Amino acid sequence: MPEPCPSHQLLIGSMAVEVTVKPIKHLHLSVLPPRGAVRISAPEGMGEAQVRAYTIGKLGWIRRQQSRFERQERLSPRQVVERESHYVWGRRILLHIEEVDKPPRIELRPNHLHLVIRPGSSSAKRRNLLAAWYREQLRAAATPLIQRWQEALGVECNRLFIQAMRCQWGSCNPASGNIRLNTQLASRPRACLDYVVLHELAHLRVPRHDEAFRSLLDQHLPDWPERRRLLHTLPLADPG
Repeated sequence: MPEPCPSHQLLIGSMAVEVTVKPIKHLHLSVLPPRGAVRISAPEGMGEAQVRAYTIGKLGWIRRQQSRFERQERLSPRQVVERESHYVWGRRILLHIEEVDKPPRIELRPNHLHLVIRPGSSSAKRRNLLAAWYREQLRAAATPLIQRWQEALGVECNRLFIQAMRCQWGSCNPASGNIRLNTQLASRPRACLDYVVLHELAHLRVPRHDEAFRSLLDQHLPDWPERRRLLHTLPLADPG
């Protein structure tokens, strides 16, 4: 298996930039949701001074992207208590807790999210149970989408990982064929998940976010820019 590309942190004033050196021809800059982390892919052999100068030249654009993320409404940390608001597939729904001496479970019902928990269970236990439920929901929804887009793109995903991610909705490692999806995608409309799955699998064809990559998305999902914007219209929760 290929070794991971070397990375280091570059400070531009108070802003931390993660720089990854790759066998590419041009610099590539990304400001990543949901918190506006800044990442740069730099060609092998390019000096730090050149990377720094490029980043400084893009500071205005970086700040505008970060400001957009900062304006997004955020939920206070979830306590997993009675009638607390949660989002499931883009819909705000209230939590109902039933304390009974039975194995814990969660059910999505028409009017509420139903949590069955043993009496005296800790807040940590409740949060862990809810986080596991979101991961299960996301995996079940993502699996058929991966199959569909694999066939459409002519690629093959090796493994799918579901995890809490602070700076990305998803990621792809073209060398291993693995993709990762942010657990919070289960709180977004399903159209958003469809876009993110396509986006990550498309990197198995085109690793960079260049014109060829955007053309590939345009070909298979013409409304992908609207779906990407939809990702940022609902409140963010802390990763669980």
